[in-house]
Amino acid sequence: MIGKFIKTMRKIANKTQTELANECNISNTTLSGYETGYREPSFKTLNLIAEKCGFEIRFVDKGNEELTIKNIDRKEL
Repeated sequence: MIGKFIKTMRKIANKTQTELANECNISNTTLSGYETGYREPSFKTLNLIAEKCGFEIRFVDKGNEELTIKNIDRKEL
């Protein structure tokens, strides 16, 4: 699930995996692993990825986990 959000944010930001990975100081392989669901980023890394793509992340636990990702125009993914 997180991987789809990461890939969608990156595509909306019009960045390649290489560009985003370099901006986040992670390897392209690591970013690819996040996008495919093979690896899971820490919240800190996920937040950095979102920031570099112009998004903000909010995690709310209301009895069940809920992840909200919004871009700067406040459009939910």
